[in-house]
Amino acid sequence: MTSRKTVLVLGGSSDIGRATARAFAKAGYDVGLAGRDVAVLEPDAADLQARYNIEAKIWAFNALDTASFQSFVGSLPSLPDVVISIVGLLGVQENAQNDLDHAATIMRSNYEGPALILGLFTEKFLARGNGTIVGVSSVAGDRGRASNYVYGSAKAGFSAFLSGLRARASRGGVHVITVKPGFVRTKMTEGIKLIGPLTVEPQIAGNAILDAVQKQRDVIYVSEKWRLVMLVIKTLPEAIFKKLKF
Repeated sequence: MTSRKTVLVLGGSSDIGRATARAFAKAGYDVGLAGRDVAVLEPDAADLQARYNIEAKIWAFNALDTASFQSFVGSLPSLPDVVISIVGLLGVQENAQNDLDHAATIMRSNYEGPALILGLFTEKFLARGNGTIVGVSSVAGDRGRASNYVYGSAKAGFSAFLSGLRARASRGGVHVITVKPGFVRTKMTEGIKLIGPLTVEPQIAGNAILDAVQKQRDVIYVSEKWRLVMLVIKTLPEAIFKKLKF
């Protein structure tokens, strides 16, 4: 029976999910990868085991199927030490303005699903008396912008949820971390014009998440440049902000 710490990565097939799993495996954690398509996760699990000599398991998980959350958690052979949600969907703002189903999917993928599953794990961790919860939110949630306010509003709700969860869980020995990546070069951001100095590779995000867990941080910006950028954006007067083309 292994005595290594364990991490469960929800959204394990995403680029950031893969990078995060690698960072934790390299640090000696046994890894659980959860996602909608377990076939996609199989080669990643095999690679982690061979490369880092740890145990890697895979689980089917759909963040939109909230009715399955209780059974999903109950199916785990044991509770992990760390649970990380990297579930998310950028979607298309222009489509979401008229397609209510698309808008709802964006909102549920970025807020409802991740919040409910992390809330459920937090209750289990509180009953145990320890554990770390990590939610990957977004700088887009710091202030709603014309170009992506459906996505941004969902991330804003998720950040607020994690903030409240952190305050409550801290009284019971459970730590909750909010991660705000900013621009990351992933499949999700393909086709989007990224700003070079503000853009990082997935492995930078994965290493930052590991570091935040090890140091028990509360809220991190993967690139500290974004902290300053968002401070400026959040303090702009509304009359000026409304006129900006972004």
